[in-house]
Amino acid sequence: MQSRNKFFDDMSQVMTNAMGVAQGARTEAENAMKSLVDRWLADRDFVTRDEFDAVRAMAQKAREENEALKARLDALEAKPAKKASPKKS
Repeated sequence: MQSRNKFFDDMSQVMTNAMGVAQGARTEAENAMKSLVDRWLADRDFVTRDEFDAVRAMAQKAREENEALKARLDALEAKPAKKASPKKS
């Protein structure tokens, strides 16, 4: 019976080691894939979400300023032009 327990202990140790190797291979594969995807995205000149949001906010602000300036210009153009009164000599 003692030899049987030794066999199971050895098998258990082998399986534990095999699972450790498999976990290490999985981690290495994940890191390699992430690196590949990051490199691919960097080559495509994609922007981060933060950069996109910052540019979008700048564009929105510029749009609002343009609308305010247009309204101001329209108001100025709507005023009748003052005619110069003729000078009496």
